[in-house]
Amino acid sequence: MVAATVVLGAPLLWMLLASLKDRDELYRLPLQWLPQQADLANYLQAAQTVPLGRLLANSIALTLVGSGLKVVLGLCCAYALVFLDVPLRRAVFVLVLATLMIPPQITIIPNYTLVADLGWLNTYQGILVPGLASAFGTFLFRQHFLSLPRSVVEAAELDGAGHWRTLWRVVVPMSVPTLAAVALVSVVTEWNDYLWPFLVVDDAEKMTLPVGLTLLQNIDGMTNWGVLLAATVVVTLPILLVFLLLQRRLVAGLTAGAVTG
Repeated sequence: MVAATVVLGAPLLWMLLASLKDRDELYRLPLQWLPQQADLANYLQAAQTVPLGRLLANSIALTLVGSGLKVVLGLCCAYALVFLDVPLRRAVFVLVLATLMIPPQITIIPNYTLVADLGWLNTYQGILVPGLASAFGTFLFRQHFLSLPRSVVEAAELDGAGHWRTLWRVVVPMSVPTLAAVALVSVVTEWNDYLWPFLVVDDAEKMTLPVGLTLLQNIDGMTNWGVLLAATVVVTLPILLVFLLLQRRLVAGLTAGAVTG
């Protein structure tokens, strides 16, 4: 465990410390981990070179909207697969599982063609819409819903509750750990997404933070690594803190229903 922690944590620690060094310290040999004097000049230069505030706002907005819609669509789809007597629902679930086995890179070309035909290049909906369906969230919600007592749902139906009210007033309150796990995975996925936003957006005003890092590549011929690492810290730190704070929810949600008896 210690070895794994060192291997995974050392690059992150080096990234943070290197972002506080000047250029001479980064190229100095022998290698030194700690900066002689912590300096935020790299962060200031990154903010002056690219619209860092705008990129951060784009990432936050797209992450909240995208992950929220993924959770809602996953909830509704899983509820229909478990509690509604719809035809071919098993075939639909098999199709959902099949999408988990297809590498996302395969769908990039048809998705790009569709988005271009719709005139959604350099738009927020062009970034969001193709990735809204979450097969992972649907699968996890369905497996959890199967473990819920059907008597509670039947009691809600006897009280006159419709499917929409049953979902949000009965099923969702009993699914908080799974809901938190799917939400956290969706947030991390949306925040870290790079390839698709990079393909459909070339306007700096519409870029997300990971894509915006490419705007820093031309600074001093890619030799000023301190500035690039400072921007990388800005990208990494928020989602890392979210994950560390909610990791227990993630584990509880992923293991919900795994133990019976």
